[in-house]
Amino acid sequence: MNWDQIAGRWKQVRGHVKREWGRLSEDDVDRVDGQREKLVGLIQEAYGIEREEADRQIRNWFSRL
Repeated sequence: MNWDQIAGRWKQVRGHVKREWGRLSEDDVDRVDGQREKLVGLIQEAYGIEREEADRQIRNWFSRL
């Protein structure tokens, strides 16, 4: 699976995102709308981590899908 497929199936995937990053609100997850960069920014903000760490977490999550 690639990120374009994630973006296309965002409504199905959003539950996985919410379980992985529970600090993100439903509205946050809706705003991402499959856009990887928005997800990185929201995770970075919600968890107070650096961009590289947020990106690493997304890569790890993505590899488990």
